[in-house]
Amino acid sequence: MRSCFLIVALALTAGPALSAELPNVVLIVADDLGWADLGCYGSKYHKTPHIDRLAADGVRFTQAYAAAPVCSPTRASILTGRHPARLGITDWLPGRPDRPDQKLLRPPVVTRLPADVPTLPGLLKKAGYTTALIGKWHLGGKGSSPTDRGFDVNVAGSEAGSPFSYFAPFQAKDGRVIPGLEDAPDGEYLTDRLAAEAEKSLGAHTGKPFFLYLPHYAPHIPMKAKADLVAKYKPGPPGQQGNPIYAAMVESLDDAVGRVLKKLDDLKLTDNTVVIFISDNGGLCTLEGPNTPPTINAPLREGKGYLYEGGLRVPLIVKWPGVTKAGTTSPVPVVSTDLFPTVSESCGITLPEKLDGVSLKPLLNGGTIGRDGLYFHYPHYSNQGGKPGGAIRDGDWKLIEFFENGRHELFDLKADPGENRNLAEAKPGVVKQLADKVGAWRTAVGAKMPKPNPDYVPNPQATDGTVTMHARTAEVHGTMLRYEPLPHKTTLGYWVNATDWASLEFTVTRPGTFTIEVLQGCGKGQGGSEVEVAVGEQKLKFTVEDTGHFQNFKAREIGTMRLDQPGRYTLTIKPVKKAAAAVMDLRQVTLRPAK
Repeated sequence: MRSCFLIVALALTAGPALSAELPNVVLIVADDLGWADLGCYGSKYHKTPHIDRLAADGVRFTQAYAAAPVCSPTRASILTGRHPARLGITDWLPGRPDRPDQKLLRPPVVTRLPADVPTLPGLLKKAGYTTALIGKWHLGGKGSSPTDRGFDVNVAGSEAGSPFSYFAPFQAKDGRVIPGLEDAPDGEYLTDRLAAEAEKSLGAHTGKPFFLYLPHYAPHIPMKAKADLVAKYKPGPPGQQGNPIYAAMVESLDDAVGRVLKKLDDLKLTDNTVVIFISDNGGLCTLEGPNTPPTINAPLREGKGYLYEGGLRVPLIVKWPGVTKAGTTSPVPVVSTDLFPTVSESCGITLPEKLDGVSLKPLLNGGTIGRDGLYFHYPHYSNQGGKPGGAIRDGDWKLIEFFENGRHELFDLKADPGENRNLAEAKPGVVKQLADKVGAWRTAVGAKMPKPNPDYVPNPQATDGTVTMHARTAEVHGTMLRYEPLPHKTTLGYWVNATDWASLEFTVTRPGTFTIEVLQGCGKGQGGSEVEVAVGEQKLKFTVEDTGHFQNFKAREIGTMRLDQPGRYTLTIKPVKKAAAAVMDLRQVTLRPAK
């Protein structure tokens, strides 16, 4: 196997001579790194001195967004400057399949970066740049590999969305090996190896400008890290950053960034190199495999797979010598599609048509940019629990629309960055204006929408006759009530409005009489609310019990109901009287055949 060094060296000898004024570009993408996971973004748990130094030397964006709450669409947006909805790449590839417990069918997903869409490496290559990808690709396989889409060199890039292994040999169970890493010594850590390959690539520089795209696999699951780094961190309490394995993965990522920055210094390339660091979506904060959740995105709401801020807002740092002023921050909302025109402008590239991104160069030296708003389209069910929807950020307003039922949630992000207060009922005019705007945008870009699932079977009856309805399957009505997916909660919570209520669909195949059981929690001194549970005309009432904590759940049988026919039913849960600050938390409703 020819080394990355030799391939890059050969590539550097070809092509037209270019002006020495054209800068080099190093674009580093982290995988599933949360907005609050870096020291420079407020983390007190993770150790990231090298990325913090990069922020101190450049511009740190405090309101940067990924184009989608999952990886492949954002990566496509970075490399094309086009919105994922325009490209048709709206989910991770190949995506989550349709299932009978999902009310909607996903729209078709383009499973590779389209060959007819100009890519950043392709344009730079035509302009005489050397282009190298070292790391994750996840935008197609054979015929749509990195070298098919503009890169001279590909090390470690394939159709895979997660690494076969974080420790060498980097091999899958079916025998596939991460390309270009076949010779890795046993036990080598993947993040370290990618850093070494990046150093090798930079060391091959012979004077021509280069574009190094360094999308790390870390800190994506599976949670695997070097034991000595894991030992440095103590576990934290629920609801706070405190995963030692994830912290060690982030530290290795930071070390890798430091190695690249040092190599640029050693080669005296720093003063003519634009360095960009970004994550592909918000941090994973739900259960998804061993040793999860990795992180918490507080003060932002939720995380990867959700259209809330925790799923979309990401760290973004840009250092452009001669353009950026060290140690500055920008609060202007920007998005991953903006990197394409930004890099293109820095490298003297003429922009193609149909770009959705805007060059950030004016912001980098204290200026302003104009744009119509930020749009998001995620018509899928995510592995993390997110449901199909779309969103728009226009100024400080953010509107989320859920495609299952047309529900709208409106937030003032300046006053409420944690998206805790839904203003949809209080501001119907703003809701209509933004809903019309995002709807027109979807039409303009050709966004594909989900369709009803004819095979939908909600909360089916088990073989023992039991029907179990978890809070995650509930539909909420009103403004404040919501499902909270964090592992220490997994509950319907924020039940602070007496007019808010929930409904749960379920399917009965063997009718009969059922005992109704609710799994409820309630904070100390907050008990006493009266709640009605109904299926059709049958109604039961119960008084909420104080359980000492809202996440201290108690199973309570509240009565029986008779369901005489097989089929689909809807159970509603409505407060009759709210006794204190909140009604209760509700994790589950169970119907058990009465004895």
